[in-house]
Amino acid sequence: MSENESAGIHPLWVLATPVVAGAFVLGEHLHLFTIETMAMGILAAFLLIATVFSAVHHAEAIALKIGEPLGSLVLAAAVTVIEVSLIITIMLASAGSGADVARDTVFAAVMIVLTGIVGACLLAGGIRHHEQGFQVSGATGALSVLATLATLTLVLPNFTVAVPGPYYSTAQLVGVAAVSLALYFVFLFVQSVRHRDFFLDVNQGEEEGHPKPSAITTATSVVLLLVALIAVVLLAEGLSPAVERFVFRAGLPASFVGVVIAGVILLPESIAAFRAARANHLQRSLNLALGSAMASIGLTIPSVAAASILLDVPLGLGLEPEDTVLLILALFTCTLTLATGRTTVLQGGVHLVIFAVFLIIAAVP
Repeated sequence: MSENESAGIHPLWVLATPVVAGAFVLGEHLHLFTIETMAMGILAAFLLIATVFSAVHHAEAIALKIGEPLGSLVLAAAVTVIEVSLIITIMLASAGSGADVARDTVFAAVMIVLTGIVGACLLAGGIRHHEQGFQVSGATGALSVLATLATLTLVLPNFTVAVPGPYYSTAQLVGVAAVSLALYFVFLFVQSVRHRDFFLDVNQGEEEGHPKPSAITTATSVVLLLVALIAVVLLAEGLSPAVERFVFRAGLPASFVGVVIAGVILLPESIAAFRAARANHLQRSLNLALGSAMASIGLTIPSVAAASILLDVPLGLGLEPEDTVLLILALFTCTLTLATGRTTVLQGGVHLVIFAVFLIIAAVP
């Protein structure tokens, strides 16, 4: 955030976007226009993406004000509300593919982070700075948590026998959701309190401090964050059939809907991570990237699991064999990349190659 924002001045677009999105949703629900037309659908999609950016901005402003560890929770919770709303909306609206949309979205988020975002950050940082350093203890700790969460939620369901297919039984689902949530909070405590120094940039004694936002800025952010989250949920509800139609008309499999959702959700943090890497703050870049992937599993899966049980909607979590291979390859490659504490363009190139293959397989299984 800039000094002006910290002093109490939000950028105009951040103030206007939730209000415009809220007015758009209200007009659509009053039947003043329909989102089914192409022009209104395009406008709704633009507002959805802009409102996601706005929501993340306001969550960051609140996080700066209240400090850690609650600050990280606010940001993660805001992103999770957006992701869960999109997933549940499509789960309820889709008769056939709805059971798998959570799996497809979480898997896409993990792959986009481990291969696409990390790869782009390492490549951009390597091109500009030749070689970059980070703290191995922090990065590998985050990766170990992410690998555990991904295995428990996306791989293990294929090998359980309580329920046939890629499903957990209700008892198993409750247990896995609980331990996933617990592990995520343990990591958050370690990152924010107990071993905060493990997650600071190696080329700085401390992260660059941001002045805390004023009370007016924070109050404005609280109100507009709530408006933005409500608008995102309602926009997602209206756009979900259009997203599915677009995917099917493009000849893509139903699972590609998860790639679209994950791409929208990760866009703000992807840009922030890329900018941090370009500014030679690779540790901050990795914190953002790996943290978003962990929140996508550690918070989203328990939330979707609860919704699945309460609404009696099936929830398929186990990956297809080819996706399991890609996940293992991504985790293995990321382990090698983060084991040295130094990166170059080579590691970035390797990650991006795997990302390209992921997109190819996602589009043509």
